[in-house]
Amino acid sequence: MKRFFTRPSEPHPPQLPEGVRIYAVGDVHGRADLLSQILSRIDAHRAQNPISRPIDVFLGDYVDRGPSSREVIELLAERGRTHEVVCLKGNHETYIFDFLSDPESLDNWRQYGGYETLLSYGLKPSMRTAAHERRELSRSFAKALPESHRYLLSGLKTTFTCGDYLFVHAGIKPGVALNRQQEDDLLWIREDFLLSDEHFGKFVVHGHTPVREPEFRHNRLNIDTGAYATGKLTCVVIEKGETSLL
Repeated sequence: MKRFFTRPSEPHPPQLPEGVRIYAVGDVHGRADLLSQILSRIDAHRAQNPISRPIDVFLGDYVDRGPSSREVIELLAERGRTHEVVCLKGNHETYIFDFLSDPESLDNWRQYGGYETLLSYGLKPSMRTAAHERRELSRSFAKALPESHRYLLSGLKTTFTCGDYLFVHAGIKPGVALNRQQEDDLLWIREDFLLSDEHFGKFVVHGHTPVREPEFRHNRLNIDTGAYATGKLTCVVIEKGETSLL
C-alpha cells in the first residue's frame, strides 16, 4: 500500500458496508502482463489482511490497443471462477459486438486498437480490406472467440453500487438521477462529468479518461492511468471510509 487518499473537507466520507473491501482496477487495454501482476498483489494483500467479503471490480476497457486482449479476457474469466468479481462494460467492449453484427464497423474499430484485439485471437487482418474480407474476418472472429469469453463480454454490467460508492467506466450525466442514466453516458461521457462539482448521490469511481496519477476529487476518483501506453495499471483498495493505492 503506497499512500492514503484523504478528504479533509468532508466530515462524512463515503462508506462501504462492514466486512466489505473493494479492489477497483482501471482500464487494462490488452496489458495482460500488468493485470497478472495486479491480481497477484491483490491476493497477497488479501492474505495479509483477511476480510469476510473482498470484491474485485474491473472498470472496463479490457481490450484494444495493448497486445494481449485475449489473455486479459481469459484472466478475468478464470478470476471469476474463484473470486467475487464485478466486470463492468467499457466503451471498447462495444466494438466487439458491433463488429460481430456489422463487419463494416471494422473501419471504425481499427482506429481504436481493434486490430490488436483481432491479432491476439490469432487472426491476421490486413490494413485494407474489401467488404467480403471484412465479412469473412467477422465470421473468423466469431469462431475464434471462446464461449467463456463471449459469456463474460455479453454479461458485463454498466454500473455497480456498493454502500456509498458507484463504480462505472466513464462517469454519469450530471443532473440525471442514477436510475435514469443512459448507457452512452456511462460508457463515453467526459467533460460534462469531469468538470462537474455536483454531488452525484454516490461517490463515483471511474476510468475512461487517462490521467498521469489517480485523480481524486470531492465527488469522484479516476483510476485510468493509461496502462497500455504508460505501463502503469492502477488498483485502489476501498474499505469502510478509506481509499488507498495498492
